[in-house]
Amino acid sequence: MVLFGLSLCAEFIANDRPLIASYKGEILVPVVFDYPEEKFGGFLAETDYRSDFIRDEIHANGWMIWPAIRYSYQTANSNIPHSAPTAPFWLMDETQRCSAYPLGKDDPGCTLGNLNWLGTDDQARDVMARMIYGFRISILFGLALTIASAVVGVSAGAMQGYFGGWTDLLLQRFIEIWSSMPVLYILLIIAAILPPGFFVLLGIMLLFSWVGFVGIVRAEFLRARNFEYVRAARALGVGNATIMWRHLLPNAMVATLTFLPFILSGSITTLTSLDFLGFGMPLARPRSAN
Repeated sequence: MVLFGLSLCAEFIANDRPLIASYKGEILVPVVFDYPEEKFGGFLAETDYRSDFIRDEIHANGWMIWPAIRYSYQTANSNIPHSAPTAPFWLMDETQRCSAYPLGKDDPGCTLGNLNWLGTDDQARDVMARMIYGFRISILFGLALTIASAVVGVSAGAMQGYFGGWTDLLLQRFIEIWSSMPVLYILLIIAAILPPGFFVLLGIMLLFSWVGFVGIVRAEFLRARNFEYVRAARALGVGNATIMWRHLLPNAMVATLTFLPFILSGSITTLTSLDFLGFGMPLARPRSAN
């Protein structure tokens, strides 16, 4: 939970923009707002705060405070000592370390924030920054998939267990056929056809992840639908939806909540598998396989 809470503030921990800057008496917040380069005497639409010109201009007319890691998930370090990938900075000697990250006399290259803590990947991007952003996406993806799967699976299991009869029989046969399919192969085929993205992958994996909730919810509703308080509610004229929501669902949620962590961890593992095989998040985004 602590790591997830920190990853939600990833832009304030690892970023290629300063957290706050002062330029000619004006306080700027580059980490939140986009400022055109012409504001600092340039001509580009987007400001590169790591460039020599912008850095020297801001230092000459003010100051800026950087995050702990001066790289975002897509920032390439053009000053690495040799071709990418590179090792973590502590495996370099001091000469290599300081010559690899030159930032000028006002901002020495050996500052901890400018170093690649865990080295760089094959595109010279900082591995530590990509891990922070990738961790956030993985956990958010897992939570979103778990909540969506719980809604669909609990609804299907509740309908089966409460109404029984043909409703239970038909849905149970469908679930048996659906769950017998090779899930990973089907995910690979669909992911290869549709354009990759967060919500596309979420929808694809939701097609199969909801099935795990049906059995436990169905069993709880089958057990409790003939209890005295349920029969009394029916005798008083309470509707089926109210009985299911108010009287039966709280009993079924005890078993459902114990199952949530398994769906969460399984969804992250599946997303990592798709990333590793090249069918996951777009290459420009931080990926769980990092």
